[in-house]
Amino acid sequence: MALKQVSSNKCFEGFQKVFEHDSAELKCRMKFGIYLPPKAETGKCPVLYWLSGLTCTEQNFITKAGFQQAAAEHGLIVVAPDTSPRGCNIEGEDESWDFGTGAGFYVDATEDPWKTNYRMYSYIKDELPKLINANFPTDPERMSIFGHSMGGHGALILALKNPGKYKSVSAFAPICNPVQCQWGKKALGGYLGPDASKWEAYDATQLVKSYSGSRLDILIDQGKDDQFLSAGQLLPDNFIAACTERKIPVVFRLQQASCFCSPCYFFIASFINDHIKHHAKYLNA
Repeated sequence: MALKQVSSNKCFEGFQKVFEHDSAELKCRMKFGIYLPPKAETGKCPVLYWLSGLTCTEQNFITKAGFQQAAAEHGLIVVAPDTSPRGCNIEGEDESWDFGTGAGFYVDATEDPWKTNYRMYSYIKDELPKLINANFPTDPERMSIFGHSMGGHGALILALKNPGKYKSVSAFAPICNPVQCQWGKKALGGYLGPDASKWEAYDATQLVKSYSGSRLDILIDQGKDDQFLSAGQLLPDNFIAACTERKIPVVFRLQQASCFCSPCYFFIASFINDHIKHHAKYLNA
């Protein structure tokens, strides 16, 4: 899995880089952003994975969130992959903004024509970390994950489905209960088929009900006036109720912010330092 460097920029005494590679899992060329803090020049560093939301690429987070200074201070490598396979020439992949290109939903598709390429869950869980650990000065035993909207959904399910793999998890406006919202029904139905019982394997609210792994402290920030919150797409109350029942710690902060939708990285930037600190507490323990 040879890497090709696309760009490199000095940033807070570290480097913000973008690479591309041929993905065996997704059967296409993929890009990811990686921030290497100054500490990476002299030793191994923990890795924090960021998963972006609908319509995003690897660029949104690395150019808009303003996380690099905090990552440099805490000595964290931060990896930001793309949100879906690209250019697979699948009929219908570019027809809508919330399904197909830019909307991989971090699942392994089982339905034609998606199942060959749309395997973002396995890409994020297995292939990408192996690639990062083989090519950069990482500590494979210290890894955490966070994300936004669809990516917040991805971060939560990856942490819940793989107890002990990630030291911590957090999210901005995550899609918490996709089996109950229109975004989720469209994506999960399209990628996994009409049997809704199969969707529950990728639903954070359902997964937390049976979680029995190591302690997992969860941080969630949500914009109070988020249009997708009021439209019933995110459903954080369902997730919080399930966490409370299972006695799983979750800090849910309803912020005075309009939304955390894709164009609103202003608000992610407002609270990103809190999330970096949340993860650093566990990654640097």
